[in-house]
Amino acid sequence: MLTERIRLLRSQLEGFLKDFYGIEPPELQVEIPPRIEFGDLAFPFPFQLAKILRKSPRQIAEEVVESAPRMEGVAGLEAAGAGFVNVFLDRRLFFKDLRAWLHTGALELTGGKVVVEHTNINPNKAAHIGHLRNAILGDTFIRLLKSSGRQVETQNYIDNTGVQVADVVVGFHFLRKLDLSKIEELQDSFDYYCWDLYAETSAWYEQDSARIKYRLEVLEAIEAGGNEFHLMAQYVSDRIVKAHLRTMERIGVSYDVLPRESEILHLEFWDDAFRQLKEKEAIFFSEDGPNKGCWVMALPGENGQEDEEKVIVRSNGTVTYVGKDIAYQLWKFGLLGKTFHYRPFHTDPEGRVVWITDDVASVKDEPEFGGASRVYNVIDVRQSYLQRVVVQGLRRLGFDEEADNSTHFSYEMVALSPSCSRDLGIELSETDKARPYVEVSGRKGLGVKADDLIDKLLDKSLEEVLRRQQDLPLEKSKLIAHQITVGALRYFMLKYTRNAVIAFDFGEALSFEGETGPYLQYSVVRGCNIFRKLSERAPALAEQLDENVQSHLWDNTAIKGLLEDNAVWQLLLDIGRTEEVVEQSIDSLEVAGIAKHAFNVAQQFNLFYHKHHILSEPDETKRLFYLAVADTGRRGLVRLLDLLGIPVPERM
Repeated sequence: MLTERIRLLRSQLEGFLKDFYGIEPPELQVEIPPRIEFGDLAFPFPFQLAKILRKSPRQIAEEVVESAPRMEGVAGLEAAGAGFVNVFLDRRLFFKDLRAWLHTGALELTGGKVVVEHTNINPNKAAHIGHLRNAILGDTFIRLLKSSGRQVETQNYIDNTGVQVADVVVGFHFLRKLDLSKIEELQDSFDYYCWDLYAETSAWYEQDSARIKYRLEVLEAIEAGGNEFHLMAQYVSDRIVKAHLRTMERIGVSYDVLPRESEILHLEFWDDAFRQLKEKEAIFFSEDGPNKGCWVMALPGENGQEDEEKVIVRSNGTVTYVGKDIAYQLWKFGLLGKTFHYRPFHTDPEGRVVWITDDVASVKDEPEFGGASRVYNVIDVRQSYLQRVVVQGLRRLGFDEEADNSTHFSYEMVALSPSCSRDLGIELSETDKARPYVEVSGRKGLGVKADDLIDKLLDKSLEEVLRRQQDLPLEKSKLIAHQITVGALRYFMLKYTRNAVIAFDFGEALSFEGETGPYLQYSVVRGCNIFRKLSERAPALAEQLDENVQSHLWDNTAIKGLLEDNAVWQLLLDIGRTEEVVEQSIDSLEVAGIAKHAFNVAQQFNLFYHKHHILSEPDETKRLFYLAVADTGRRGLVRLLDLLGIPVPERM
């Protein structure tokens, strides 16, 4: 909402500068003054104009303040410091427009389609704690994009023909001696069963390096299709993907389409991409050296490093992971000349169909996916090199615009605090106990399963709810505990910058004080409690609050004095900055920005809540004003929590 104010103000100032000084002004930058007493916005353009006009910045600022016409939505201008033009907004008009903005619905879609690919769990075992960070970052980023009017498609790539799935098939066939019919008889927690089997198979390879031949045998069979190993791999991956979807639904994450690697192979996506790469000489056949017999892509060195070579097709003719990813990226942009077939795979809790790719048409009206104008790939920082290869592949094919619009949304790993490790039953060495965080390894079977972490959070949340709300029915207590769990987990994963290593800690995540999800939720619940009590004491006022504010507040001269309370004004101004913070978070790929903003708004709201006796205020105008501020605060917080994917409990 403040974004539009700034856009209009910038336009008015640029027009004034052009007429007053007879120059074409530069693009005007805007800053936030260090203290609200200094103004709401600060323009440093006098420093830019000083050389052009041969005047001091301070003199220019004073001339602008003295001569600029009255501008819409502005109460006044002030020359500040060495040459800033500080702006004081019309607080009454801002408050009125802010309430109108909070009642508006979704924006009209603008621009081309944006594809965001996230989660991307290998379908060979249960999801782990690191996948939770990926999914929460990706889902929150999508919420930000949608809130700003972008058309977004959510993809979750399924590598169902890769090494990890092959290793589980090896484990089933060569270790457990189970055929497909026996595998199908295995009961619940199939993803947990495969977690253990994968670790066992990895250890089995280490005992005898010759056993790696079984992996290669199974890999070739899976890619060839039409055999027992292929059928086993498809069954295992599909069943585990279903488990992954259920896990992610527990934290409010869903998808539009699940593109599978098997269709990239079967529908010859790679064959077409390979042809293009050869025709455009984006890759070359290595005649000698360490890459002899391979198709290789040359990569320019970074930061003064020497040029590199990356194998795209191995000497045995098999394509590397990054080769298939180039084909996938071409399809995302609609550059491949091919597309998938689709079939319904799952229905999420909201009733939306999640589609999965197929190599044959099985439904009459298939949806259309791909064809994006911009692509974000949410993949951890360890994949930065391979993502660079994908972008280089686009450039070598002549798709510079698409390469520029391919963004690697990277993030660091999730570890555990020592106390969290103990809570999860992980035995630590004395060395690990002294470390700030403990790294885990899924390959060695030492990872933390996502569902185990969620379950533990849920148990601890339920204990707290039962202690605080002893009069609630158990089912309602469980619902609130689940909402607190989601809030705690999502905010913990979001509040750190994406390139920071997270050490997850139950106590820190679940605290009702400090920078946590439950603190944000509790702030909204407090706001809602005001209006629950208002409905009990004055139902007519509660039902007609907007009408009363419209008819009795905006034209009341007392509102100007009430808005001179800088604590109240700071709360309103911060809520009005939400759109701006959303755009900053999108541009910087730092969703921690919107998380921090939500926390700041919650703090401002709680200061207001503690300072004023809202319902018991004897002055009718003041009471209506404070109710309007409280309603604006809770609506602003609800909007922010929705952007973060955090539900609002009924009670806490």
